[in-house]
Amino acid sequence: MAGEKKDEAKDKEKTGGASAEGEAATEGQETAAPKSNKKMVIIIAVVLAVLVLGGATGAFMLLHKAGDEDKSKTQTSSSENGGGDKKQAVYYSLGDLLVNLSGEGKHPNFLKVKISLELADEKDLPLMDAIKPRIIDNFQVYLRELRIEDLRGSAGMYRLREELLMRVTEAAQPVRVRDVLFQEMLVQ
Repeated sequence: MAGEKKDEAKDKEKTGGASAEGEAATEGQETAAPKSNKKMVIIIAVVLAVLVLGGATGAFMLLHKAGDEDKSKTQTSSSENGGGDKKQAVYYSLGDLLVNLSGEGKHPNFLKVKISLELADEKDLPLMDAIKPRIIDNFQVYLRELRIEDLRGSAGMYRLREELLMRVTEAAQPVRVRDVLFQEMLVQ
């Protein structure tokens, strides 16, 4: 019996030892499993990002190409029609505007701009002469409130053009103004 107890104790030590080794192996697998899961998540995220960027690029190229085809079709159809649908552009010059810009610096900043307006019809030229003071007044009031930072970059120029177009459309109500064109612009 004493021999059997010794054999059981040895078996327990072996199984206990095996279970301890099994627990250690399980812990090793548990730490390896999260690392491999993290790697898998990173790989999936990278693959998804590449697919999304590739899809967005492909969509842009496809739409851009379709837009070019539409433009060429429009140009072809207008040239076939002799271009009779589009009237000749008419321009009206407002002349030079000189304003000091709003700012907190020691030195005043000035904006000198020469603006032309694109009109829809040549018949509107005499009416533009009559409302020119109102248009210039609207422009002066707006331009004096600008800061030099508002005019930086192409985005600043675009916003300025849109604001002036909105103001001239309102001031020249019966006249249809298509666009505001900058012939010269100087910021000092």
